[in-house]
Amino acid sequence: MAAVIVALEGLIALGLGIFVAVEAVLGEADDLTAAVAEAAFGVLVGAGLLWVAWGGLLAGERWARAPGVVTQIFLLPVAVTLIQSDQPALGIPLIVIALAGLGALLAPPTTHALYGDDA
Repeated sequence: MAAVIVALEGLIALGLGIFVAVEAVLGEADDLTAAVAEAAFGVLVGAGLLWVAWGGLLAGERWARAPGVVTQIFLLPVAVTLIQSDQPALGIPLIVIALAGLGALLAPPTTHALYGDDA
């Protein structure tokens, strides 16, 4: 379950990065430099999360849990900021996804899958 949540987050970040890149190429961005930076960030974060999900969590690699947990923790203040910015339709689902991700990454079955009897 943890890998699915992290992969979903990766796909969303990758998709948003590609969307911003396409807007920049089409000349629809207000600030080209910011759009290119946002696009690159989205694509890199998305690719990184997909690597963590598929190359790490699904493969049972111990290292994959740390970046997954850090991502969920970083999502929480972003979600709160969205809610405070009168965008609860984005912020509330983001909090739910981040808490579900934390729960899945820290759950005993995930710990056992990643660490076996060493946990």
